[in-house]
Amino acid sequence: MTSELTFFVSVFTAIFSIVNPVSGVMAFISMTANMKDEDKNYVAKRSVVIACIIAILFTISGNNIMGFFSITVDSLRVAGGILLFLVAMDMLFARTTRESITSEELSDAVQRENVSIFPIAMPMLTGPGAITTIILFITKGVEEYNISLETVKLFEIAAILLTFIITYLIFRFSDYFRKVVGMTGMLVMTRLMGLFLGAMAVGFISDGIWNIYKLKLMG
Repeated sequence: MTSELTFFVSVFTAIFSIVNPVSGVMAFISMTANMKDEDKNYVAKRSVVIACIIAILFTISGNNIMGFFSITVDSLRVAGGILLFLVAMDMLFARTTRESITSEELSDAVQRENVSIFPIAMPMLTGPGAITTIILFITKGVEEYNISLETVKLFEIAAILLTFIITYLIFRFSDYFRKVVGMTGMLVMTRLMGLFLGAMAVGFISDGIWNIYKLKLMG
C-alpha cells in the first residue's frame, strides 16, 4: 500500500505542476475579462472537463499510441524530459510557458467568442508537456513501483481528476483567488512547481539515456 500511495503523490505532484492552474488563472482572467459571471463559470467548467477528458484518454491509450508510432519508452523519456525541463525553466523564470500557450495565442484568444476548447483546454491545461508526463508515469509506476498496469492507470486517472477539480475551483473563483494569493504568491507557487518539474525532468532524461546506453552495449 505504501508504494501505491507514494506513486499517487508522485504522479499527482507531476500532473498538477505541469497543468499549473495557479499560473493559468491569470490567462483565464485575461481571456474572460469582458464576460458575465455565468459565462465565466461556463467557460471554466467546459474547459476543465474537456482538458480532463483529453488527459484521461491519453492515460488509457497512451501506450497504444506509442506502439503505433514505434516510439520507445526511453526515447520518450529523453525527448519528454527535455520538453519538461524547458517548461520548468519558463516556470522558474515566470515566463509564459511556450509549450502550453504563446503570447500571440493569448492575445488572439481575447478576440475569440469561445475560448474554452482552444486555447484553455488545449494546449494551456492539457498540452504536450501534460500528455508526455501522463504517458511516462504509466511506465514509471509499473517499472519503479512494481504496480500492475491497471492499478497504475486507476491511480493516474484519480490524480488527473483531483488536479482538474482543483483547477476548476481556482478558475471558478479566479477573482477571489487573485485577491487572496496575489501576484507575488502566484509567482512563488509557480516557481516551486517549476523546481519540482525540473527535478522530475532530469530524472526522466538520465534514466532514458542510461537505458539506451545499456541497450546499445547489449546489442
